Amino acid sequence: MLDVTVVLIPHGYASEAIAPAEIFTSAGVLWQALSGHAPEPRFRVRIASVDGAAVLSSCGLRLVPECAIEDVEQTDLIVLSASGLNIQEQIARSTGLLPWLRGWHARGACIAAVCTGAAFLAESGLLDGRQATTHWALAETLRRQYPQVLWRPEQFVTEDNRLFCSGGVYSSVDLSLYLVEKFCGREVALQCSKAMLLSMPRHSQTGYALLPLSPPHADDKVREAEAYLQERFRRAVSIDQLASAVGMSPRNLMRRFKAATGRVPGDYVQTLRVAAARELLERGGGLSVQEVCSKVGYEDVAFFRQLFKRHTGLSPLEYRSRFAGMSVAREGRDAGQ
Repeated sequence: MLDVTVVLIPHGYASEAIAPAEIFTSAGVLWQALSGHAPEPRFRVRIASVDGAAVLSSCGLRLVPECAIEDVEQTDLIVLSASGLNIQEQIARSTGLLPWLRGWHARGACIAAVCTGAAFLAESGLLDGRQATTHWALAETLRRQYPQVLWRPEQFVTEDNRLFCSGGVYSSVDLSLYLVEKFCGREVALQCSKAMLLSMPRHSQTGYALLPLSPPHADDKVREAEAYLQERFRRAVSIDQLASAVGMSPRNLMRRFKAATGRVPGDYVQTLRVAAARELLERGGGLSVQEVCSKVGYEDVAFFRQLFKRHTGLSPLEYRSRFAGMSVAREGRDAGQ
């Protein structure tokens, strides 16, 4: 099991701390209980505040932590809840939090910030040169205050160098399920979402292009190439076109891209397309497999089926049946297309 520390910040929405704690506690437990299987807990969750004192939320709810952050002896993941809108005031009152975050990150812990919690990561310097997101209404303010951060407010969830951010209050749910998938796999995350009646994470405002869960890396040029592909994954992009877009030679780009992501660009695009197809299939709806194939950038439906099964272990119809509960009639209609 992984150790998770949820850090309470005063005057934020209580749900931004409670939702992650409940989701991580439920992973591997609630679905099993509802389906009559033995629990397989995946996380140990601890609630802390900066000084160990109770924290008052924006609605007046008093949240009582188990400990102060300095009492934490082991953690694999830190979840930083959001403050209210008086961000700089809360940062000034929480000076001990910033070196504590830097110290745990240096020891290998992952840190996830909900909504305005990203400002604490930015103030600590951990986000310098890194991608991050926050609430859309605060993005410009934080961009002016922390220009060295690569702000991506169009994203619900960002990941960079073991640092995770989410935008908005209820994006804490998106972030938490994203992390469950990251650490436990997609099926555990889907089981958790179904048991708690939650939607799977929204990764972008379009709700369409899922980002692949690649290892974190620090190659800025490769991150630029990834962003280029993420915006155009439904189109054919040659290696020469990609290299030109990021100002590199094709050979150098191929070498650095593989070293940073573990994939060559073509495989990376396939991963993007399969991820987008999975989301479309999970939603259900009236799309046939041929239509899903076309929407993610393929023309040959037979090739798409083979590729999808290679990546997921299931055919598109099997995947939709398992994760979206489509009817037999729908499966039969698609099978004939």
